Amino acid sequence: MLTPSARLAAAPPLSPPPGWSAERLELHHGLLDRPAHIDPKFLYDALGSSLFAAITQLPEYYPTRCEAEIHAAHGAAIARHAGAVETLLDLGAGDCAKAERLFPVLRPRRYVPIDISTDYLEAAARRLRPAYPELRVTPLGQDFSQGLSLPTDIPSARRLFFYPGSSIGNLNPDDALAMLRHVRGLCPDGGLLIGVDRVKPREVLEPAYDDALRLTAAFNLNLLRHVNALLASDFQVEDWRHVALYNAERSRIEMHLEARRALRVRWPGGERAFQAGERIHTENSYKFTPDAFQGLLERAGYRDVRHWSDTRGWFSVFLAHA
Repeated sequence: MLTPSARLAAAPPLSPPPGWSAERLELHHGLLDRPAHIDPKFLYDALGSSLFAAITQLPEYYPTRCEAEIHAAHGAAIARHAGAVETLLDLGAGDCAKAERLFPVLRPRRYVPIDISTDYLEAAARRLRPAYPELRVTPLGQDFSQGLSLPTDIPSARRLFFYPGSSIGNLNPDDALAMLRHVRGLCPDGGLLIGVDRVKPREVLEPAYDDALRLTAAFNLNLLRHVNALLASDFQVEDWRHVALYNAERSRIEMHLEARRALRVRWPGGERAFQAGERIHTENSYKFTPDAFQGLLERAGYRDVRHWSDTRGWFSVFLAHA
C-alpha cells in the first residue's frame, strides 16, 4: 500500500494544452522542475507592485534609501558623465518615482518606462504627463527578461538605460552578462545607469528581505495568487510560508515559499506534489563588490565606467558608456 506521501508523488504530470502563452509555459515547466521555481518577474502584478512600493518604506529595506542618497548627492556628476540624454529608458519602472527624481539633472526629452505590470505602469504614466508636459512619456508593458523590443519611433541616438534598485541581482551571473550585452547593443552611442547592491553582513541583509511587519512575506505569498490567475492553478496561500536567507557561498539572498504540509497543486495540463518543508525558489538577489561589478560591465563591452556609493558603502550606482 502506498503511503500518503507516495500517493502524492505518484501521478505523472499532464501535457500543457496547445496554444499556451510563453508565460504559462514558463510557469508550467518551472513548477515541474526540481527544485520548483518561479521567476521573480511574476511577483509584480498590480498588488505585488504596490506591496513592493510599501517595502521600500520599511526601515529594514535599505537599498531604496541608499540609492536615493547617491542620486541626491551625486546627481550632477552622474549627469555630466552621462552627457546629453535624448531618451531615458527605465527598466522595471514600477511607479516611475526613481526616474522622476533624475529628470531635473538628466533632462531627457523622452521617457520610456518599461515594466511587466502594465496596469500599474499606465497609472504611473498618467500621473507623470500633466506634471511634465514638455516630456514625451511612452510606457511599454513588456517582459524585458525575454528580450527587449523597442518601437521604431523611439530615437536610437543618445539613449540612456536606467536599471535601478539592484534588480540586476535577480539574474544569475550568466544571464546578467547576457542582459548587459543586450542593452549595450540597444544604445550604441548612449549608456547604462544601474543600481547595484553590495556585499555586507548577514545581519543587515536578511532583515531587508524578512521584515518585522511581514510585508515581504505578503509580497512573496501574493505570487501564488498571481500564478493562480495566470495558470488557473489552485495554490492556497495559507499552505505556504515565506523564507529568506543569505547564501554566503553564492553571495546572494534567496527567497523561497515553503510548504507547511504535504499537498498537491493542480492546474490545466499539470500538477505537482509537494512534501512538507519542500520549497519553491522565487527570487535571488546577488550582492557585488564594486570591482566585481565593474568587471562584469567591462566583460559586457562597456567603457568609461564610473561608480558612486552611499556614505556607508552599502550600495553603488554605476554609469557606463556603450
